[in-house]
Amino acid sequence: MATDTEWQNRVKGLLKAELKRRNLGYRELAEKLAAIGVGETERNLANKISRGSFTAVFFIQCLDAIGCQQLRLD
Repeated sequence: MATDTEWQNRVKGLLKAELKRRNLGYRELAEKLAAIGVGETERNLANKISRGSFTAVFFIQCLDAIGCQQLRLD
């Protein structure tokens, strides 16, 4: 059974992989989130994503902002 830390690392890895696929950094993510009405600074994003302990709402907002319509979990 996976620990909370292992789940956090998995989710963090999924989000970072999607950003990398699109060649986006935290600055671009902050801009894209702002465009959908979510106010996050580049630094705040870096901290939040590095911890991996963000909400499902934040995760979906990020995926939506970067145009991710499908997510592979394997």
